Amino acid sequence: MSSVTASSSPPVGEGTPRDHGLGPRAAVVLVFGSSAAVLVVEIVALRLLAPYLGLTLETSTMVIGIALTAIAVGSWLGGRIADMVSPRRLIGPSLGISGAVVALTPAVLRTTAEWAPALLMLIASLTILVPGALLSAVTPIVTKLRLTSLAETGTVVGRLSGVGTLGAIVGTVLTGFVLVSRLPVSGILVGLGTLLVAGSALAEWRTRGWSGTPALTLVVVAGGLATTGAPGGCDAETKYHCARVVADPDRDGGRTLVLDGVRHSYVDLEDPTFLEFTYVRAIAAVVDATFPEGEPLTAHHLGGGGLTLPRYLAATRPGTRSLVSEIDSGVVRIDREQLGLRSAAGIDVRVEDGRLGLRRVDTGSRDLVVGDAFGGVSVPWHLTTLEAMTDVRRVLDEDGLYVANLIDHGELAFARAEAATLSESFEHVALVRRPADIGLDPTATSAGGNLVLLASDRPVDLGATQKALDARGTGWKIATGDDLTSWIGDVRPLTDDYAPVDQLLQPSAPRSNR
Repeated sequence: MSSVTASSSPPVGEGTPRDHGLGPRAAVVLVFGSSAAVLVVEIVALRLLAPYLGLTLETSTMVIGIALTAIAVGSWLGGRIADMVSPRRLIGPSLGISGAVVALTPAVLRTTAEWAPALLMLIASLTILVPGALLSAVTPIVTKLRLTSLAETGTVVGRLSGVGTLGAIVGTVLTGFVLVSRLPVSGILVGLGTLLVAGSALAEWRTRGWSGTPALTLVVVAGGLATTGAPGGCDAETKYHCARVVADPDRDGGRTLVLDGVRHSYVDLEDPTFLEFTYVRAIAAVVDATFPEGEPLTAHHLGGGGLTLPRYLAATRPGTRSLVSEIDSGVVRIDREQLGLRSAAGIDVRVEDGRLGLRRVDTGSRDLVVGDAFGGVSVPWHLTTLEAMTDVRRVLDEDGLYVANLIDHGELAFARAEAATLSESFEHVALVRRPADIGLDPTATSAGGNLVLLASDRPVDLGATQKALDARGTGWKIATGDDLTSWIGDVRPLTDDYAPVDQLLQPSAPRSNR
């Protein structure tokens, strides 16, 4: 009776060497590079879409879901096709076609958003799905080429799987910490596309001298040229935003800071007391009604933007010291280079997260805290919770005031939840908004937009506040007491354990012009 041993001639498919021609180092480079590229495309896609879809949890979830779908589809189909045709013939086209699509992505997405916005979701999905699937197919293709014996299956599959995961980690870290902070997103994608096409050319040259590589190279070049002329470009791409500064044709000193397509701040370089946006006039009215005229304040601002309110306080209350927590260093740079921020203005801007910045402020050291931080049109959730309000209340003195700018639409579910949260944290809370948005029916719909909440442990002077609102021509009214309680209804306060801010906001809400 005979048996098959390691030295016996194995049947075809178990030990017969395959037509691989791919060394272990080349295999590692291909798997590592293609896996890293998938994550680069995923992260950069979020930044490309933010000006049009907003930087929300839904947008992030959609992009991550599409990327994972691409990885699953590419891995499955790549392995299946590699069993049907020569794997060597698949590597070059996978790299080359994905490189061409990646290079064209910025121009295609921005042009679609400008001329055919109804197709944006479909095109965005394809620009992530197609290269993601092709690049994810590289790992099973390379695995097929490297498997020469069933005896080494575990080693080969495990090694290449680990290499692919490491590549994904490096791609994520490199993009988030290095590339985005130093390069425009269009440059990242065109550069990545170039590298992929170059890899395709090398793979095809070693295999069969594929004539399609020059054509893909031309596509990459065209992608780079098209990107320079595509609509929707930025004056500056910061770590978090596509930023532009737009001059006001009606005021020589007027400048609007636009982040991801949303008007975030208006600054008059010559007259800091000129307040263009209604919500800023409302906040100024609340502050002026709460504190004696001209009295210098010690203020902390969560979110900086164009620093409109800190400039106003410095101009109208000489000696005021404003500490600003602004997470985006690129926005701070724009403030200094294009919006006239001077170090002598009594404004200290720190590049930091607002919640972390609050923890560094001394207890009872602030007369005023202003919440005006936004990611897209949503307040960052961790600045809305009871725990965050505990930090706010800690830094305020006993007569201190917290004022928060919100954006909401429809049933104003988020605004009502935040009002409920403030009511749990402070003795006195009031809402300032257009009369149509302050009804007794908590389910009444609204056109929405900006709302201002104010909270303090001392009573709010309703008469003085309303008079100040009227004097500034806001058309807004103040609601508190039973009216506010009825408007809030039975909504649940927000906590660090439960703060679905993006879901409470109306998904179909228009982009606010502030």
